[in-house]
Amino acid sequence: MKKSHIIAIIIIAVAIGAILSTVADSSTYASFAMAEQNSGKEYHVVGKLEKDSALVYNPQENANLFTFYLKDTEGTVKKVLYHGTKPQDFERSEQVVLVGKMKTDGFQANTILMKCPSKYNDGKPAEMKEYKAES
Repeated sequence: MKKSHIIAIIIIAVAIGAILSTVADSSTYASFAMAEQNSGKEYHVVGKLEKDSALVYNPQENANLFTFYLKDTEGTVKKVLYHGTKPQDFERSEQVVLVGKMKTDGFQANTILMKCPSKYNDGKPAEMKEYKAES
């Protein structure tokens, strides 16, 4: 075999490996019901904050635990546990996207994306802010 053929085979193998690793790590948008059926898989859950339910964040007791309730797009309400600090202006968010996995005690969120209302948006879409839990 020529050197160029060997190099081409190596490049193709690396490209296939990169594509497969990207597909394996990607998460999908889902409801709480789908996340509950596949509790080991990571999902993006879109919903709105349940403003009638309690937001629990006590930094004196545990600064890295924030719990709240979210209603997904199908209307299911679940408890969410986020191991990080409470995002600023969380109560004012219009929409919340959670990235995480369903566990027995609730949805364990690794990342919170918030669509916050803007006072001066001039017809532009609202800004999404991302908050990641500390590992």
